[in-house]
Amino acid sequence: MEAKVTWKEDLTFIGTADSGFNIQIDMKKAAGGNDSGLTPMELLAIGVAGCTAMDVISILTKKRQDVTQFEVQVHAQRADEYPKKFTAMNIEYVVTGKQVDPEALARAVELSEEKYCSAIASLRGNVEFTHTLTIHEA
Repeated sequence: MEAKVTWKEDLTFIGTADSGFNIQIDMKKAAGGNDSGLTPMELLAIGVAGCTAMDVISILTKKRQDVTQFEVQVHAQRADEYPKKFTAMNIEYVVTGKQVDPEALARAVELSEEKYCSAIASLRGNVEFTHTLTIHEA
């Protein structure tokens, strides 16, 4: 994989990778940016959420679970001191569907977090991961 950022102005950059899609990256005004894009740390958290979400929905589909809505939220804590890295992430899986099997969801999350999600695997050892599972009946 190749990825790059190209400076636009101040702390604003345009990021791109092999897929060819662009994303604007910036910092909050309090940190000297223009607040005109996602921050790099937000992108890391979104990467974790997206990676595990794709695994879990794929597994649930293969297990023939009737999912009508699915959302993954990452609640992240960061160190107070520089480099202010992530120290903990609680990943909240919220599934809405018809008679979704809690064991199927738990197994899908376990497989994602322990085997398939490369974003979690890349951060494991530096970040404490926990998760919360919620199922709503459609």
